[in-house]
Amino acid sequence: MAITTARRESVFVRLGGNPLKNQVCIYWLEGRCNRNPCRYLHNESPPSKTQRQPQLAPPDAVHSKQPKSRTWRNPNFDGSRSNKAGVSNTGNSGKSDQRDQGMTTGKVGTDHVAQYLPKVVTVVRDEPEKSIVQKAQPKQCKYWVTGNCVHGEKCKDLHSWFCGSGFTMLAVLEGHKKAITGISLPSAGDKLYSSSKDGSVRAWDCNNGQLVGSVMIGGDVRCLVAEGPWLFAGSQNVVKAWNLQNQTEFSLSEAVGSVCSMIIDEDKLFAGMEDGTILVWKWNPATNIPEPAAMLKGHEGAVCSLVIGAGRLYSGSRDCTIKAWDLQNLQCLQTLCGHTRDVTSVICWDNYLLSASLDKTLKVWAATESGAIEVIHETQEDHELMTLCGIHDAEGKPILLCSFSDSTVRLYDLPSFTERGRIFSKRPVEAIQIGDNGLFFTGDGTGEVSIWRLLGTPCATES
Repeated sequence: MAITTARRESVFVRLGGNPLKNQVCIYWLEGRCNRNPCRYLHNESPPSKTQRQPQLAPPDAVHSKQPKSRTWRNPNFDGSRSNKAGVSNTGNSGKSDQRDQGMTTGKVGTDHVAQYLPKVVTVVRDEPEKSIVQKAQPKQCKYWVTGNCVHGEKCKDLHSWFCGSGFTMLAVLEGHKKAITGISLPSAGDKLYSSSKDGSVRAWDCNNGQLVGSVMIGGDVRCLVAEGPWLFAGSQNVVKAWNLQNQTEFSLSEAVGSVCSMIIDEDKLFAGMEDGTILVWKWNPATNIPEPAAMLKGHEGAVCSLVIGAGRLYSGSRDCTIKAWDLQNLQCLQTLCGHTRDVTSVICWDNYLLSASLDKTLKVWAATESGAIEVIHETQEDHELMTLCGIHDAEGKPILLCSFSDSTVRLYDLPSFTERGRIFSKRPVEAIQIGDNGLFFTGDGTGEVSIWRLLGTPCATES
């Protein structure tokens, strides 16, 4: 992204000589120390070839209170809510309640936020303007990842799983054999669920990170959503459903082909299919089981992403378009054209719709006075975009998480789109999920689920 990131200088006076005893350089941990010699330690062992160790922030940077239980609780947990369907996730597994993404759902339109978008990429409506500024970006040492870097602290590339400030890694969950495709936190229970192309759905204990259950569905599990007591997994020709409250399981076999994306809104379940259709199920109040209700047609390619906001369903597709659907009559209201390759992810932020694509652009859409939705802002990236998600920091400021084909996840402040940091993975991240108290989760192509926390966010405690 066309960004100039300010480099902070150390507030300590660093002198030559022997390193301070038992004190590791926090700037070296972030891959930003430029002192040689540095009086702080630069000798943390690199990760092994088979296991990635979490890197923790300095003790004084982490909130002193630690959660006693239910560390990864779903931020939308509310015992008073109905046990019917609720809202679901975005992208491959997003939630229509934008609180899960750190976003505010509202009518897609222009408002006061537009004045804060960077002027160099604010566009006229006739033809969006692009701005590209070349800048050297941090790069992770590929030899350090495998434990084979011979340059040590003199290496010009990063010896870290992330760079930047304001967040840290807590843990890594290992067990899946192929890429992670979905991560979900049902409000009913204390389990984190993950799905993978290895055909399995795994359950992890939120208190200790231990694997507590696994089920093989068969074939690639392409998406995973959860709300209330319900957990849904989309695979080939089937949507598997579990009611975690009464321990029941059933299949929605109306799906034909691969289920690429899913989302839940009140009493409806939507599934984006590989053939471009969107299947709709509606909960039967008598049986509390979803039943086929409609089939939305219009896309000519797989529906990669679904998001709901302001009474509309938005669908991003491999046919390079985004469609807006009325949630009441399920009619297509508008087709948004502008991307030249697959639209991989769509989310709602404030009064805007954000879209990511393999054409290496991130677009911001808003409604004109006539009601039509058009591009008002666009950024040209250096790699293909895969997944978007959003979260709020401790001060309530929105942060956009964006995964790229170069195996990075970049954190951008909104609405300025200023980069605040990067996460590095062994393979591209296909799934991002938000928890509460500043927690967020990433799932990469190796099958690892990483747990992160924004620093300065208070931890939940129970009396």
